[in-house]
Amino acid sequence: MPLRFSFLAALICSAAGVFSTGCSSATPTEQVTVGSKAFEVEIADDFNERARGLMFREHMRPGHGMLFVHEREEPLAYWMKNTKIPLDILYFDASRRLVSIQKGVPPCSAGDRCPNYPSTGPAKYVLELNAGEGQALGLAAGAEITFSEGIPETGQP
Repeated sequence: MPLRFSFLAALICSAAGVFSTGCSSATPTEQVTVGSKAFEVEIADDFNERARGLMFREHMRPGHGMLFVHEREEPLAYWMKNTKIPLDILYFDASRRLVSIQKGVPPCSAGDRCPNYPSTGPAKYVLELNAGEGQALGLAAGAEITFSEGIPETGQP
């Protein structure tokens, strides 16, 4: 019986995808370190993953986040379309130095009318954390982010 339940649970989680809050993500996690704190992160390194981001998530555990890896360094702006949890958005350049932070960005259910939250300069990597976690690090511009070995240097189209 436990085997049947495990299979059924896996099937339900697979069918439900990211809309289910009770299922763990199928996306493997990596680790980044910012300041003195390590975070477990999901990687969004292609167009579809970056576009979906943390949409429709009901919560994110403390110490976890999502790292967006872009193809090139350029001015970036993120928005909270269909995002249900408040976030801190940290922008890093190609040298993995902090460009800017958008703190305590609120959820938005206004669809295409959600506001943008831009970087103050060109960025290549974006780290989204639960609201307050990025701010609590007390980072200044130029702070470094380090990646675990499995994180790609460059995103895909």
